[in-house]
Amino acid sequence: MRGLELFSGVGGWHFALPEKANIVAAFDINPAANATYELNHGLRPSAKELANLPAERLLEHQADTWLMSPPCQPFCRMGNHQGLEDPRSRAFLHLLEILDLHPPVSLVLENVEGFQNSDAHLRLVKILDSHGFHRAEHCLCPSHFGIPNQRPRFFLVASQNPLACPPRPEFNPMPVASYLDQREDSSLYLTEAVLAKHKPGLDLVRAAGFRTACFIGGYGRRLVGSGSFLVTEKGIRRFSPSEVARLLGLPEGFQFPEGLPLDKRYKLLGNGLSIPVARWVLNHLNA
Repeated sequence: MRGLELFSGVGGWHFALPEKANIVAAFDINPAANATYELNHGLRPSAKELANLPAERLLEHQADTWLMSPPCQPFCRMGNHQGLEDPRSRAFLHLLEILDLHPPVSLVLENVEGFQNSDAHLRLVKILDSHGFHRAEHCLCPSHFGIPNQRPRFFLVASQNPLACPPRPEFNPMPVASYLDQREDSSLYLTEAVLAKHKPGLDLVRAAGFRTACFIGGYGRRLVGSGSFLVTEKGIRRFSPSEVARLLGLPEGFQFPEGLPLDKRYKLLGNGLSIPVARWVLNHLNA
């Protein structure tokens, strides 16, 4: 596989790829994401705006597979539900135009649940079907893969070659304790003033539990509805970025650039990909 990672973020698809696969180019406009990607993968993504990128710039890499996680805000539960009319869909809409003219061998997409009911999904499927792609769609959650995290997502995998049908895993989640830092960061504890105002709305979990809520990009700034908070003998604290990274299935060697602010680390993780789930989806291409 020679892959293009589009809307590459921290490189979730790169982490999920099988050993013999290769990312030949990545694209993202977020400088913090690109610095993190380069630090972990040794490849600097292009910061060119995909909405204005000539088709030749994609085709010159001679990639056979497109891997993408387009912006989810036009389709997510808390978004405006404008779909392709949302300005944040411009890049994806442009890619659909290129896809119709120059289809790769395979395409894999991840987005929020709700994407499958959108105009973007309808347009994508129409193009894939017109070119005779084989296609599989799934709504998957890391909790089905033994990870105590609720992060339901929609996945579409399509190929001009027949697709494999890997068995769908069903594991009992590991306890939250398995994903915690050995030495916790005391600065992550919420103050009494914050708790007095927000505690009734917080999603509270314990180390012995088997569930955490979905961590969104605003976890570093928001409290209610942004993810889970850990109850300990000392009080209530946020999960650390490294703990959220483990819940996403990122490897222990994953790292952020030195000095990257805490809120930006949470934002990058909140826009990230569940690696075990993505790895299973990629197995469809192993027919």
